[in-house]
Amino acid sequence: MKVPFVDLGVQYTSIKEEIDSAVLKVISNTSFVGGTTVSQFEQQFAEYVGVNECVSCANGTDALEIALEALGVGNGDEVIVPAFTWVSTASAVCRVGAKPIWADVHPDFYTLDPDKVEEKITGRTKAILPVHFYGLPADMRPIMKIANKHDLKVLEDCAQAHGASVFGQNVGTFGDISTFSFYPGKNLGAYGDGGAIATNNPELSDKVRVIARLGQREKHNHVVIGRNSRLDSMQAAILSIKLKYLKEWTQGRQQVAKWYNDELASTSLKLPEVPEGFEHVYHLYVVQVKDRDSLQKYLTSKEIATQIHYPKSLNQLGLFDPQGAFPVSDAMSGGLLSLPMYAELTREQVRYVATSIREFYARG
Repeated sequence: MKVPFVDLGVQYTSIKEEIDSAVLKVISNTSFVGGTTVSQFEQQFAEYVGVNECVSCANGTDALEIALEALGVGNGDEVIVPAFTWVSTASAVCRVGAKPIWADVHPDFYTLDPDKVEEKITGRTKAILPVHFYGLPADMRPIMKIANKHDLKVLEDCAQAHGASVFGQNVGTFGDISTFSFYPGKNLGAYGDGGAIATNNPELSDKVRVIARLGQREKHNHVVIGRNSRLDSMQAAILSIKLKYLKEWTQGRQQVAKWYNDELASTSLKLPEVPEGFEHVYHLYVVQVKDRDSLQKYLTSKEIATQIHYPKSLNQLGLFDPQGAFPVSDAMSGGLLSLPMYAELTREQVRYVATSIREFYARG
C-alpha cells in the first residue's frame, strides 16, 4: 500500500466543479489582482477567525514581516520567539531590523513555554511572537498576562493552526495582530502562495494595508515606503470555496489523529498531547521516536511518506545568535517525525502506517 504524506489531488477532486467554476469566473472577468474577489475573501476569513479586520498578502512570511513593521518593531528591538519553529518566524524579525530572542518550548506540546518567557524580557523587548505549532495553540492566557504586565505587543503566528482554539476562543484573536499562511499544504491552502494578517485594531489594519500596497493610502498617494505583497484574485477565489469546507476537513484530520492515537497507543512512541480545553487541528501529526532516521528509512521502503519538521532548532541553524542551550528545543530536532496527515486518509491507510511502525520496532 502506498501512503503519501499529503494528497492535494483527492481534495481537489471532491470540490472540482466549484473550483473550476470559480477559476473560470476570474479568467472571464479578467480581474486578476485585487477587486471584489479578494475583498470578499478577506471579509469571509475575518469572520471565520473572529476578527474585524483582515488584509491578504502574498505569503505567510510577508504577513509576519508586515505585521511586525505595523507594530513598530525595528532596529534595536527584541522579539521573543520559540527556539523551535519554522525559520520564517525568526527571519521575519531579523528582516525588520530586530533581534529574535529564543525561549524554549514546552516538552509535551512543542509550543512556546510561558514559564520561559518572562526571564527573556529586557528593556529592549518590544513583542512576543508565539507560534501555534503543528496545529496546537500556544497557551495564550499566561502569555497575554506577561505581555500586559510588561506592556509588550503580541503577534500570533497562526500559519499552521487555522481554526484551532483555546476554550472556544480562536487563535489569532488573543494578541494585537496575527498572521496566516495559505501555502498549498496548509489546512486552508491555495493553489499557489498566499497569506493574511488579522486584527481587531483598525489602526493596525490600516498600517498593514498601506505597507502591503506599496505604501499607498489610495492610488498614487504614497505615504510610507511600502512593499508589493498581494493575494491574487485566482487564489482568493479558490480560498473562498475551500473555506466553506474547512470545518469538515478539520474534523477529518481530528478523526485521523484519533485513529493514529488508538493504533499507536501500545507503542513506545510519544504521541501528540492536547491540554484540556485546547482544540488541535492537526496540520501535522508528529510523534517523538527512537531511531528516527532508521524508522523513516524503513517506512519509505514500505511506500509510506514521512517528513521531519524540523531538522534543527533555530538556535542550531548558524544563521542566528545561538544564545546558549535550549534543552527541549535542541532535543526535539533529533527525535520528531511527521506521519502522513490529511483529512481524506482512510482507516486502512492509518492502520498500515501503524502496523509498519510496530514491525520496525519488533525487529529489535
